[in-house]
Amino acid sequence: MEANMAISPRQISLIKLAVRQLKIPDDVYRTALAQFGVTSCTEFDAEGFNAFMAWLERVGFRPMEKKGPDYGERPGMASLAQLELIRNLWNELTHHHYQTEDQLNAWLLRTFKVSSLRFVTKPLAQKIITALKAMRQRAA
Repeated sequence: MEANMAISPRQISLIKLAVRQLKIPDDVYRTALAQFGVTSCTEFDAEGFNAFMAWLERVGFRPMEKKGPDYGERPGMASLAQLELIRNLWNELTHHHYQTEDQLNAWLLRTFKVSSLRFVTKPLAQKIITALKAMRQRAA
């Protein structure tokens, strides 16, 4: 693989997510890109991407970190991405006071009759995510 190959769409999305989360004004973003020798994040190669991400982290961006156990790939069960989304939505709804999964598990048992995220199937995960997004919408 060549060092000057363009970055992936996923990496471009990560840059845009960081800029949005940090609420960096467009003019500041454009100036930062110019300092890295590009006019658009799509022009970055791997080295430029890593340098720009390091800058974003210096100004406050914190990439998402895994917040709970990974139960591995299990046929028919919720993926790690779905579980992390459920945890993140729950954390957002509880205003970041969520310390353990006990509170979440109690809600899951009461609402969906499942005692833990460990036992959530893919279809049930979709329902839980939809419910949490609806709760977030109502709270807004």
